Amino acid sequence: MIITKSREEIALMREAALVVSRTLGMLAKEVKVGVTTNELNTMAEDYIREQDAVPGFLGLYDCPSTLLTSVNEAIVHGLPTDIPLKEGDIVSIDCGAIKHGFYGDHAYTFEVGEVAQETKKLLQVTKESLYIGIKELKAGNRVGDVGFAIQNYCEGHGYGVVRELVGHGLGKTMHEDPEMPNYGRRGRGKKFIEGMTVAIEPMINLGTRRIKQLKDGWTIVTQDGKPSAHFEHNIAIVDGQPELLSTFDFVYKALGITSSEEDPYRKK
Repeated sequence: MIITKSREEIALMREAALVVSRTLGMLAKEVKVGVTTNELNTMAEDYIREQDAVPGFLGLYDCPSTLLTSVNEAIVHGLPTDIPLKEGDIVSIDCGAIKHGFYGDHAYTFEVGEVAQETKKLLQVTKESLYIGIKELKAGNRVGDVGFAIQNYCEGHGYGVVRELVGHGLGKTMHEDPEMPNYGRRGRGKKFIEGMTVAIEPMINLGTRRIKQLKDGWTIVTQDGKPSAHFEHNIAIVDGQPELLSTFDFVYKALGITSSEEDPYRKK
């Protein structure tokens, strides 16, 4: 069952999402050669609590960490470790926070030092596909419209689109209806309605779309060992159109990136 939100609830969800946005921005300055993902995890937990919020992942489904940190061939759900990041790595940092009883949940894939050109392209296309999918999140469209848009764009670049892991509705629980796959057929699936709030999160592989789970019971990796990228935003349908609750602006500021790609979906 889809749980729609009032304007007041959407405003509270934006505050929760922005806790995560600021946390990712803080971490952007810390992702560098030699740092460990355990160190990033500690920084993130402290920073979230400083914002009068609670880590959203810690303890959820028995998750042992505040962040999920997925390096190189890890797609999602990587647990923080004491292994230092090295030149040329990429790391998806997925972060959640609870504020005012609502969840914020989004992710950004960071480069560590100088990254291979083909990996840079994967990150660029994956992030672009996120906004291509968001464009289809409007009243009257359906889940398949978003999935098709993401799949068509990424497969057009020769990448593998993960099937087993999907985006989701978001609210007072981390995972609500509807599921939001990154593949699909136009005009299929649940219809989007006013007040819906979802997390859209393309998970795109440089090679095969096929995956496997590591023995830790959490980390999902590509079957061929090639890199994977992951970007995620929280979005509400307001006046029939998509409106971002989260933002990468804090990340861009930390990294010195100029980007206007979010502008059409940001609240003015």
